[in-house]
Amino acid sequence: MNKSIIFIFISLYFTLWNNTYSQNLSDVNQSIPVSNLFKSQEILPLKLNYSNKDLKKKTNDSTYLKTSLSYKTENDTWNVIDIEIRKRGNFRLKNCYYAPVKIKIKKSKSKGTLFEGNKKLKLVLPCLTNKSKNDYIVKEYMAYKLFEIISPYHFNTRLVAISYEEINGKKIKIHNIKGILIEDDKKIAKRHEGDILKRSINPLNHDPITSVYNAFFQFMIGCTDFSTAFQHNQKLLFVDKKIIPIPYDFDVSGLVNPSYAMGSGEKSENLGLTSVTQRLYRGFKRNPAIIQQVREEFLNNKNALIEIVDSLNPYFDDPKEFLKAKNYILDFFEVMESNERFNNEITSKLRTK
Repeated sequence: MNKSIIFIFISLYFTLWNNTYSQNLSDVNQSIPVSNLFKSQEILPLKLNYSNKDLKKKTNDSTYLKTSLSYKTENDTWNVIDIEIRKRGNFRLKNCYYAPVKIKIKKSKSKGTLFEGNKKLKLVLPCLTNKSKNDYIVKEYMAYKLFEIISPYHFNTRLVAISYEEINGKKIKIHNIKGILIEDDKKIAKRHEGDILKRSINPLNHDPITSVYNAFFQFMIGCTDFSTAFQHNQKLLFVDKKIIPIPYDFDVSGLVNPSYAMGSGEKSENLGLTSVTQRLYRGFKRNPAIIQQVREEFLNNKNALIEIVDSLNPYFDDPKEFLKAKNYILDFFEVMESNERFNNEITSKLRTK
């Protein structure tokens, strides 16, 4: 066959491949309505009161405690909503002082309020009562905001400042803590006109491009505490005949680097890691062109990602914690920019099982 004809066929092949896989995720419809709760990214002041002890001992998937939630309005007044709460999570329940919370709000109670349209919400609280507890929350929130830049298929979140009245018998203890409100996964499905899949699906059957975005993101924040195969800290969205992984829960990551991370068991010895800040690429083997494409897009978005990091600086109690977080992300880009480090830390680590 004539060499020029062969060249034309090869060029045509790569053109078709690029049209198939080079979807810029920012091109996905961003005009889908978002709840008023998540439209603003100003930190939202809240007030909560409940027994942490009762939450841990007396609630489960179907049993809730009744309480109230107060939030500060734009007019500096406080609105009060009746809510129900229950515990959630596994590791944090056993090892943390503050129990993670699932919030349920009746439609009639949220109507006309900032929380309208949000029947269920997750509330991420600090783990321990130590000095760095709020900075850990800000760094986990940072991870959520970074992923928003990377993919339109993400959880909407809101950083909150909580005055928590812990009821313990006749005593009340005030905790001033930060937290993260996270929308229900059904909201993501509705926003993209898709469905949340409950069953396990082989990761190699997931959408290639969004799977690699997810893997690069997890590597960027230094997280190995996830499984796309078994939906551990991952949800699977089925939309446009594609299976798309959506990550959440990033507290046990190198970016956050909490004092309790290595004790969680997630950074297990069989991964060869001795520090939570060590990175390990956990993505599966894909077409090399996809890997390179995602690499280039991360590099092209470097400034936008660093701007997210810098924008959260004012929320840190300890400036050193902010610098640790920023330097951790900058080190990721050193890997992206170096062919040698990229090959050693990503290309050579592609999983086959």
